[in-house]
Amino acid sequence: MKHSLRAAVATGNTALLAGLLLATSCNPSASTEQNSGSSPTMTDSTQTVAAAPGAASFGKTQDGTEVQLYTLSNAHGLKVSITNYGGTITSLLVPDKAGKPGEVVLGFNSVSGYQSPEFLKSGPYFGALIGRYGNRIARGKFTLDGKEYTLAKNNGENTLHGGKKGFDKVVWQAEPGTSAEGQTLKLTYLSKDGEEGYPGNLRVTVVYTLTADDALKIDYSATTDKATPVNLTNHAYFNLSGGKDVLGHEVTIAADRYNVVDAGLIPTGELRPVKGTPFDFTTPHTIGERIAQVPGGYDHNWLLNQTTGLHPAATVYEPTTGRTMEVTTTEPGLQFYTGNFLDGTLKGANNQTYGKHAGFCMETQHFPDSPNQPTFPSTILKPGQTLQSSTVYKFGVRQ
Repeated sequence: MKHSLRAAVATGNTALLAGLLLATSCNPSASTEQNSGSSPTMTDSTQTVAAAPGAASFGKTQDGTEVQLYTLSNAHGLKVSITNYGGTITSLLVPDKAGKPGEVVLGFNSVSGYQSPEFLKSGPYFGALIGRYGNRIARGKFTLDGKEYTLAKNNGENTLHGGKKGFDKVVWQAEPGTSAEGQTLKLTYLSKDGEEGYPGNLRVTVVYTLTADDALKIDYSATTDKATPVNLTNHAYFNLSGGKDVLGHEVTIAADRYNVVDAGLIPTGELRPVKGTPFDFTTPHTIGERIAQVPGGYDHNWLLNQTTGLHPAATVYEPTTGRTMEVTTTEPGLQFYTGNFLDGTLKGANNQTYGKHAGFCMETQHFPDSPNQPTFPSTILKPGQTLQSSTVYKFGVRQ
């Protein structure tokens, strides 16, 4: 299988690539044990297991539902706060090269920030779990098994990130716990048949783990009772410097090709080599170095060179703080977005103004508009199958 996938990528045989990736992404025999994350694990009677993360009120939603904030931490000073409203990462503290913890994601200090008119109008999806389908579906329509489905349009003529009320705007059931790797937060949600136009009752489980070796791991799993497209991801905006923009961050992306898109950011179907273009991050480049050559800024899907197992997606280095971030994933694609639509109307938890390029996103995923692109890796999940996907953001410093 590995050699066949490499051959498909190398030759650009997208039809073969689609079939092979479907076999790996929707494996009905895959175990979901790794996603449990709710019970302490001990390898011997003397091992110390950290306590489950604590919960605090994060305020009430507009319909009066109280939501919670859970904070996971490790012995090295990393702390991540996640609310069960949208499964949203609201804060992530990571030490710099001097050992001083600092905020590296964009977010707010109460649920009201995620429901303000300004936030809803601009729709940046700070830190949220994205589904049922991450990224865009053209014209808000797709055909499956001979039936056309019409979705809620919320991005011009297209559907973006699940529709008008995607997974980012629902309250998830939360279960804090521990595993052998570190503290965990298990979130579950039932997306009912017909929600936002999608078929099937989709049961989704997402487990966040903050590991002892300074990684934030996200494990996704899902099952359905009807065939349905599924593309799950997280929309965290990172800024490893804590400064006003991310243009000085050095980025490497493990991809030789990317999806060419039209004016509405829908893939044309062309898989273009990055060589000789401003999309070539096979060697390190700062975000700001060539961004002016990309109309609107970076907001594209890169086709990762490796497609099996947990494989490299990207690395980021911020010179002033020394912070590094390595992204690995089981997904075939990476949407690299540079906060092009942020305009300074939003202010974060530390009263910091979020202007253009205040953060960048690395959304691991299947390709945009896959339900309408038969040569792309399939995102269709069928009854009896279990979708499983993992992404790891590992942090460090470079002196």
